[in-house]
Amino acid sequence: MSIRHTTKARRGAAATALAAALALAVAGCGSGDGEGDKKPGDGADRTSTAPKDDGEDQEPAADSSKTIGEMKGPGGIVVTLHSAERDDGGFVTVNATVTNHGSQLFTAFAWRSKETDVKPNPSVSGASLIDEKGKKRYLVLRDTDGQCLCTTGLSGIKPNESRPLFAQFPAPPKSVTKVDFQIPTMPSVGITLSG
Repeated sequence: MSIRHTTKARRGAAATALAAALALAVAGCGSGDGEGDKKPGDGADRTSTAPKDDGEDQEPAADSSKTIGEMKGPGGIVVTLHSAERDDGGFVTVNATVTNHGSQLFTAFAWRSKETDVKPNPSVSGASLIDEKGKKRYLVLRDTDGQCLCTTGLSGIKPNESRPLFAQFPAPPKSVTKVDFQIPTMPSVGITLSG
């Protein structure tokens, strides 16, 4: 599907906070032309086949060819982690797939952050990276409009449906190679940072 062709382009957009903020502001309005969301050599536009169930744009897809961790939560919800990569801009991008193995629709309200000054919507804005040795918690980054640099619009996930998700964090020091990835209501999982 064409929504799976956006990971590398979004990582590149995160190189500067201003570029990421502008890209997300445009994407949030639904007025982007999709040019920044293509992989090199890919003529597909992510907006052409994205589900229209709640009006939210689809976020970068995970490279599902590998698995670095898995979280199994209540109601048959499984999050399969595919990568946790550092980039040159000082960020870590975690890419994953959420799958509903349960029998009811799933909406990620419990995965949101608790802040009151950021925009509330079903998302993974409450995710965090934990550096146990350094005793530090890294929270999902926000843009200037209060929107998380993460997947939003995680609502109405049907039984046996999968959706890509991502979250961007400030990068821990280079000496930190292993962290715990956490999402509210899910068990944490240890992952190795690459890049």
